[in-house]
Formats: sequence, structure tokens, C-alpha cells
Amino acid sequence: MSDSSKVQNTRLSVNVNKIATLRNARGGSIPDLLQAATRIQSFGVQGITVHPRPDERHITYQDVRDLRPLVHSEFNIEGYPSEDFIKLVLDVKPEQVTLVPDPPNVITSNAGWNVPENEQMLKEVIGRFSNAGIRTSLFIDTSEKGIYAAALSGTNQIELYTEDYAVKHKVIGEDAAIPYARAATLAHELGLGINAGHDLDLSNLKDFSNNVPYLDEVSIGHALISDALYIGLSNTVAKYLACLNKVV
Repeated sequence: MSDSSKVQNTRLSVNVNKIATLRNARGGSIPDLLQAATRIQSFGVQGITVHPRPDERHITYQDVRDLRPLVHSEFNIEGYPSEDFIKLVLDVKPEQVTLVPDPPNVITSNAGWNVPENEQMLKEVIGRFSNAGIRTSLFIDTSEKGIYAAALSGTNQIELYTEDYAVKHKVIGEDAAIPYARAATLAHELGLGINAGHDLDLSNLKDFSNNVPYLDEVSIGHALISDALYIGLSNTVAKYLACLNKVV
């Protein structure tokens, strides 16, 4: 499936939510989220991702503000576009905002946008971010209808929701990437950048990276931070970066 004519560098953005979850379990400031994000960047990643939720059970809105001056790589803020979230993003001005359709009580993102059903709202929100010079990405699945709708929404990027890939990869291996490769090709033809995330890890990331063309960025948090408990942050980041080296 791999196509050497489509080789490119893919950015790794590390989602630091789980570090904040561990800190919040005890209270106080250990582990130090800001120090962790600084060190993660020093290991060579190209971005830091956060996903503040209304209940602030991991990343808080204040964390987002505190991280902004420390993130010298790409800063990506994920979230549902409530007015509070929109105000936070416009105040902080990250390089990228990723819009997800999560209701407040979900544990983790579990679906992509139905873009046609939310077309007007998304266009309005994307327009506000665009006017502020902030790149926008929409969290969606691989459906052609959704990708065409995303291209009409004004978004710059899409982020492909990869849970289905991760589940099927355990059974059929790299062929699980086929619908994602098709989706990425279509999105690229429509002028969209392509990100990906959810349940990507050291067992499946290499196959995804090798087989999905035009992949600009992957965002990984839970698996990467979990692996770091066993082998350390620097070793873990190095292993994930190695997975993004495309086969030539």
C-alpha cells in the first residue's frame, strides 16, 4: 500500500491531558505540567495538544493560559466550541484549534462531527477563528460526505478519528489503513490538510504512517504517556517519532 511518491514529514503533537489527570488526582502541582510540556518539546516533538473540558477534570483553562508562553512548537487546543471555549482560544491564540463534537460528560472523544448537520454552526465558529489567524481542524471520520462538507466549511484541516483503525489493525494489520488512505487522498485533493488521532500507539502507528498519504500531524496522548511510565518520556518520544519516519 505504501507509496514512496507521497513521503513527507509528519508532525508529532503530544497530548498532555493525562499528566494533568495524574496531578489532579492528588491536588497540588506534582507532576508539574509545565515542566513536562517543556521537556517533551526538548525531546523533538513538533507540538503540544491540550483538550480542556468544562469540568476541568484534567487540563484546566488556567493550564492552557500558563502553557501558551512555554509552547514554542505548535500549540493545538481541542474542544467543543462552546462560548467559553471559543473565548479561551481567542484569548490564547494557539497555532491550531481542533473542534470536536464531544458532549460535556464523555470520558474521551468517541465520534467525529456530522458536518452536514452542524454546517452553519461550524462555519460561524471557523470564521471567528480564521479572522483571528488561527488554523482550524475538524475531527471527523472517513466518510466522503463528511470530507466534502468539511471542505465547504472553511476549515483548514481535518483530523481523522482513528479508533476504528486501531481496533481493526489488531485483526488485519496495515490493511486497516485503507479507508484512511482514501479519505486522506480525497481531503488533499479538496485542499485540506490531514491530521489523525485516537488510539494510535507503538503497535499501530508505523503502519498508519506508512500507508496514509499527506499526513501532516498525529496527536497522541494516553498511549504515549502510559508508555512513558515504563521507559521514560525521552525514550518514548523517540520511539513515536521513529514510527513517523516513512518508508522510502
